[in-house]
Amino acid sequence: MANLLPLSSAQAPRRQFAQSSVRYFLPSAADLIFVVLLSALGASSLSSRLLSDAGIGWHIRNGELMWRTHSITRVDPFSATMHGRAWYAWEYLFDLVVSRLHDWAGLNGVTFFAALIIAAAFALALRMSVRRGAFRLIALPLLALAIAASSIHFFARPHILSWLLVLIWFQVLESDCGPTAARALWLLPLLMLLWVNVHGGFVLGFVLLGLYLLSALLAYAARPPLGSEHRQRAKKFAIILGTCLIASLINPYGYHLHQHVFEYLSNRWLMNHIDEFRAPNFHGLPQQCFAFLLIIAMLSLALVRRKPPLRMVLVILFAAFSGLYAARNLPVASLLLVVSIAPVLSQVVREVIRNPRMSSQPKKLFTSFEQVAAHTDALDRRLPGGLWPLAAAVLALWICAHQGRIGTVPVMNSNFDPQRFPAGAVDFISAQQIREPVFSVDYWGGYLIYCLHTQAQVVVDDRHDLYGSDFMKKYLGTIRLVPEWNNLLEEQQVRWVLMPRQSALANMLRELPGWRLAYGDETAELFQKQ
Repeated sequence: MANLLPLSSAQAPRRQFAQSSVRYFLPSAADLIFVVLLSALGASSLSSRLLSDAGIGWHIRNGELMWRTHSITRVDPFSATMHGRAWYAWEYLFDLVVSRLHDWAGLNGVTFFAALIIAAAFALALRMSVRRGAFRLIALPLLALAIAASSIHFFARPHILSWLLVLIWFQVLESDCGPTAARALWLLPLLMLLWVNVHGGFVLGFVLLGLYLLSALLAYAARPPLGSEHRQRAKKFAIILGTCLIASLINPYGYHLHQHVFEYLSNRWLMNHIDEFRAPNFHGLPQQCFAFLLIIAMLSLALVRRKPPLRMVLVILFAAFSGLYAARNLPVASLLLVVSIAPVLSQVVREVIRNPRMSSQPKKLFTSFEQVAAHTDALDRRLPGGLWPLAAAVLALWICAHQGRIGTVPVMNSNFDPQRFPAGAVDFISAQQIREPVFSVDYWGGYLIYCLHTQAQVVVDDRHDLYGSDFMKKYLGTIRLVPEWNNLLEEQQVRWVLMPRQSALANMLRELPGWRLAYGDETAELFQKQ
């Protein structure tokens, strides 16, 4: 027995070292969110989902053009209709990045990049929620609703960068409550310098900054004698707002970009006829998930006794309004709701436990939940995190570099869905060396630009701000067969029309004597004017 005690004492430090070492290899909750999303979107059948918006096609080709010419695109190079006219390629930095990834790894590289950004955004949303006081067991279900609500815009397009940037922007604004606030806020002009050159969503940065400025002004107006802190904060936000405005002018188009974005977003006809700018249809599951988030947000605000600060209420109201206003706003609105509401709902649980008037049975349930949630949080806090996301990203990069394979096993095979896009018709056009402009639906335009950019131009694509409302009215009239539907085809001297099979225009051209069916399959039909 005398030898057992020294042996046990010697083993104890090793056991403690082993336990402390093991935790570095265990994934945190945010790590799991990141890895699951990156794997699901980058290396599964869902990767085709990221390419279901064909606009990525012209982003890739525009980036290639800029690398080749060593200049920012300022006039349209892809459309027979708008060729040579001024074009605001305000997402040019994104185009430069994805074109390089495409040159390196094809569409696998593009979908990997998109999956990486989406996974990072939602993992960051979880970390921010917890850092702001939310239980993980509350933040995770809310995040699941946000992921489902955002899934309708899981596309390899530059808007996903705005999801990540709006979270970082929000976190910097919230840091104003800490001791490093003055220095942290000066990160915003630098973020704006990046944001204004990757996506038009930079407008959201000004909206959020304006909300924080408004909350400080209202707080000062409510108690002017005691509001020196709010007055200083309002002054600081005003200075940062002005500095961000100056930073936003550092783009290839200067203030003309702001004017163009304003004219685009204020064009009522375009906003009413572009699907993503219209109000969400709540018969769909993603939209219903957003509705559940809204209901939870309203209930949380109603139940919590210690009301959140005015700035949080304004952010929640903005998120609710923007999500209800346009379907394209659902991802940003959902992310803002999660990071704003998860701490409030967690506070409701804490207040129920501390309420002496609460009956014993509900209090017992809430207490049990709080204990489990606190224990889960304590375990997760002990995990440093970061290793699994890094390993997953490195592995995905390695797979991309090896043509999407691990050994001989294909893991990534990102392609445009041939059932959604006219792959067979494009092969026919290429084989027949057709070099005349092709008229098609706008949501196929990016795919045609991607596949035929060296051969044939499109008549229309999804860059609606380039074409303008007058042209888009004629386009819709053509595909919907309104009176004088043929005017646009005659004006543009169109000889080739590519339409979805059984579409109204395809059915019409099939019966007209001046047109012949040159190619047809289950997805598309190509007509030639004789």
